[in-house]
Amino acid sequence: MKKKQNPGIAVVGMGYWGRNLVRDFNRLGALRAVCDSRPEVEALCREQYPDVAYHASYDEILKSDEIEAVVIATPALTHYDLSRQALQAGKDVFVEKPLAMNVTDGEELRHLADQQGRVLMVGHILRYHPAVSRLADLIARGSLGKIQYLYSNRLNIGKIRTEENILWSFAPHDISIMLYLLGEEPEKVWCEGGNYLNQSVSDVTLSHFEFPSGVRAHIFVSWLHPFKEQRLVVVGSEKMAVFADSSEHKLVLYPHRVEWKNRIPTAVKADAEIVPVEDAQPLYRECDHFLECIRSRTQPLTDGAEGLRVLRILEACQVSLTRKEGDAVPKVEGVDREHRVHETARVDEGAQIGSGTRIWHFCHVMKGAKIGEHCVLGQNVNVDGNVRIGNHVKIQNNVSVYTGVEIEDDVFLGPSCVLTNVKNPRSQINRHALYERTLLKRGCTIGANATIVSGVTIGRYAFVAAGAVVVSDVPDYALMVGHPAKQKGWMSRHGHRLSDPDKAGTMTCPESGFRYQEKEPGTLRCLDLDEEAPLPEEMRKGRRGYAEYKRN
Repeated sequence: MKKKQNPGIAVVGMGYWGRNLVRDFNRLGALRAVCDSRPEVEALCREQYPDVAYHASYDEILKSDEIEAVVIATPALTHYDLSRQALQAGKDVFVEKPLAMNVTDGEELRHLADQQGRVLMVGHILRYHPAVSRLADLIARGSLGKIQYLYSNRLNIGKIRTEENILWSFAPHDISIMLYLLGEEPEKVWCEGGNYLNQSVSDVTLSHFEFPSGVRAHIFVSWLHPFKEQRLVVVGSEKMAVFADSSEHKLVLYPHRVEWKNRIPTAVKADAEIVPVEDAQPLYRECDHFLECIRSRTQPLTDGAEGLRVLRILEACQVSLTRKEGDAVPKVEGVDREHRVHETARVDEGAQIGSGTRIWHFCHVMKGAKIGEHCVLGQNVNVDGNVRIGNHVKIQNNVSVYTGVEIEDDVFLGPSCVLTNVKNPRSQINRHALYERTLLKRGCTIGANATIVSGVTIGRYAFVAAGAVVVSDVPDYALMVGHPAKQKGWMSRHGHRLSDPDKAGTMTCPESGFRYQEKEPGTLRCLDLDEEAPLPEEMRKGRRGYAEYKRN
């Protein structure tokens, strides 16, 4: 049967690995565009691939009707955001490992792909290696006997990353293979490692796994090794198998056995058996598989669910690594899925942290505090007991949220802004029972170094400028500037100052197109979206800078 026409592919990121993807998708006749912002890459692309479009802007890729699918080969920290944008734009996505840098983001991508009816594939390349497929077949047929133990070494001296540690850079490949070969997920992991080149980045890690069937495994990864070694050993009761991708013979069986003589185990060695495997390039097979999944609208072998399984185990290893080296983390399925707390932060017992919330360096969340879902607390944030913080709240560095402050959903607190809870504090006078209520309503923004005097309410989507001092209640959508702060106009929900009203009394946001109107003096309302309604997903990503809107 004749294949359907290849979908149009854009490869985003043309670094070391991205160039390999560009080469193979071009060989398959599917490459339509390359996206990379570096000038030297443009020259290289135009020389080597003159018939392929070059784009420095990712937005151009997302808007192109000729591009049906996006291949993301950028640094791991960007995988979530670039994949999310592509899925929202209706593109199929092939993202290099790992799927994301935490389980919450990975789950969101998988859900979004299902919701949009898009193909989501993760670049676990060894799942497409002919030797791994052959090994899986031998295990399934019982040729190795009962599987007892697996271990892998992935070692090299080469590119050393600073944006991710060796665990996240090297281990996903071997975790993916182990899950595939065993058909089960570990119930316990623990991980230890060393930081030798950079105090905050592990160069070497050793991860241990216990599986429900009793199989044990370990993965040793390092980029401080004198030569390249990629080797997986599977120990069975009948035979041992060695998969060595860098060797001439990729898959070799060793039918060694152990005999008991006088109650003493004795190794009996046998000649190695070379297993013939198909001579095919794993990356080419992987790229071709992605194209076939797009054409047939079927799930890839390494789909979002597979990416999530690997991500959960990576995250569990990271939890063990950053707690105390060697600490075991049981129940891998639930490890750290609710929230992430940096190892230097402290969350007191009795505090409640919502799913997807991230708490960064040197923060302190006290007993009785309640923080909602998908919040971000930057460095050195303090949250007192009994404080209530809603969902999707962003608190930048060096902010203290004291008892008496209530923060609704979608609020932004800029760096070093000040929230107070007593108007007339004295060190000698205890006023703990007299804290005043300060309410920050949904969607408002408090600028850097601004001060909010206790006992006031900041209205929905109000905007307090940097350095302002607020001493009285602020209306919804008001722009507050100065010391003491005074209203200088109105701000849209997207954070743009609204111009003078037209003849109908309407003001329009230059970014969203939403219309606003004063229903009565001093009270602004949005005509196109209720204040309590969430923004549509496609409107949550800024496309142009603030200065560009001002010029227009």
